[in-house]
Amino acid sequence: MEELDDGFLERAHDCAGFLRDADDLLLISHIDADGLTSAGVASTALDRAGVEHETRFSKQLDDEDLDGIEEAGHDAVLFTDFGSGILDEVLTRNFTPVVADHHQPATDAEAEYHLNPLLFDIDGSSELSGAGTAYVLGRALEGEDGNNRDLAALAVVGAVGDMQNQGGGLSGANKVVVREGVEAGVLEAKQDLLLFGRQTRALPKLLEYSTDVFIPGVSKNSAGAKELLEEAGVEAKEDGNWRRWVDLSEDERRLLTNALFSKCVENGVDSSEIEELVGETYTLLEEKPGTELRDASEFSTLLNSTARYDRADVGFSVCKGDRDEALAEARELLRGHRRNLRNGVEYVGDNGVTEMDNVQYFDAGDEIQDTIVGIIAGMSYSKSCVNRGKPVIAFADVEEDGEKKVSSRATKSLVRRGLNLAEVMSECSSAVGGDGGGHDIAAGATIPEGSVKEFVDEVDAVVEEQIS
Repeated sequence: MEELDDGFLERAHDCAGFLRDADDLLLISHIDADGLTSAGVASTALDRAGVEHETRFSKQLDDEDLDGIEEAGHDAVLFTDFGSGILDEVLTRNFTPVVADHHQPATDAEAEYHLNPLLFDIDGSSELSGAGTAYVLGRALEGEDGNNRDLAALAVVGAVGDMQNQGGGLSGANKVVVREGVEAGVLEAKQDLLLFGRQTRALPKLLEYSTDVFIPGVSKNSAGAKELLEEAGVEAKEDGNWRRWVDLSEDERRLLTNALFSKCVENGVDSSEIEELVGETYTLLEEKPGTELRDASEFSTLLNSTARYDRADVGFSVCKGDRDEALAEARELLRGHRRNLRNGVEYVGDNGVTEMDNVQYFDAGDEIQDTIVGIIAGMSYSKSCVNRGKPVIAFADVEEDGEKKVSSRATKSLVRRGLNLAEVMSECSSAVGGDGGGHDIAAGATIPEGSVKEFVDEVDAVVEEQIS
């Protein structure tokens, strides 16, 4: 890890030294794919270092969580994939915190064991995820045999789940993690088609369900997807069974990719979007071919289907290596997750969105679960439910009275024009008495329930400033 900042690595070793001597340690992490993999990486590294610990998960750290931690009497608490944003509050509590996070610190509060790439001029939104930060910590925890390099594969799943591979692949400090995974023999990184489902989807469905780039005549078109396969000269079935992308030879992959490019050019798809069809993909070599766990993108989706339905324990167990009961349960949750996503997209299609000058939004109330409304907002682009020229702001009710969950999504082309949803969510939620943040292409917030109209007006104005 020589390429990383010396100060960053030194801080990681300081954190690791403290954790090795911790008597009563709690590990608490966020519930998304990056959070689950962060916990998986950190917990496995702690196990290997002989550090006993308890593991918990939280959707969003608040005073109630911190009160519970304090009342439990833990001497030390390791926060992964969150904690930086409320560090000033954490430091007032009666335990020693170790924070391994990549989100923007909300204050200038300083802590002895605060490991965050942003403190060392590494972009936490695009160059190192929460799982990547946990991996750096895990490398500092390892013994002389250096056996933690295999955890790089799980860290890459977290980075992909956090959408840090936008732009054709992982970059910055993430590349160091990728390289170590490749050197450890647990990861393959190669240029390939970026359509989701390369390991598990039948070829016609792979094409029909293409999301990031809308391919006219193919996306959302079952017959068109099959026709493209015929035009490319690629057999969709073998011995009566549907073939998948992973079943194709290199020549067949090239033929089909060229056919996709030609279809886009014929229909006037912007060249910058066509380029997004291909990029660096990440294969987990120790996982069974043809399964969700073999591909970093599909693995991250599987994890998202667990904790978002209050089953973080299932996703965490998969991250820790359970390929029996936990994996079977995760797959069942994934089936339900896909049904909920389909229903959510149908809701947006049926009810439409409200378009403003610079943004568009919908309020799903309690019709869509607050933990998946952001995913549905992003999917609504590919399903042609919304205008691709504007960011989508989605609202959903949350269990806590008097609050609204806000999720925002954008396209890569909007980000290239200057849009930064993390700044939008942070600034505009603060203006109405809420809080928010995230990344340039995807961000979220929590706001008072009665402030939706004021909030979207603020968002519309800030977005206009950014992309004008």
